[in-house]
Amino acid sequence: MKVSVSNEFCQGHAQCHAKAPDVYELDDEGFIRAVAQLDVPPGLEEAARLGASACPERVLAPDE
Repeated sequence: MKVSVSNEFCQGHAQCHAKAPDVYELDDEGFIRAVAQLDVPPGLEEAARLGASACPERVLAPDE
């Protein structure tokens, strides 16, 4: 599974990381570290969906 990431719209709320810390890594300023697309490790697909749905800006879009 992959997640598309629209970095330019990330506001650093870190809700994705709060819901799925094993999927969404943040940089030192609290913004998502992934650029354009993130490969989700096997077994963490549901966590990736949960983290993506928590983003207030809808920066993350799971590609299924």
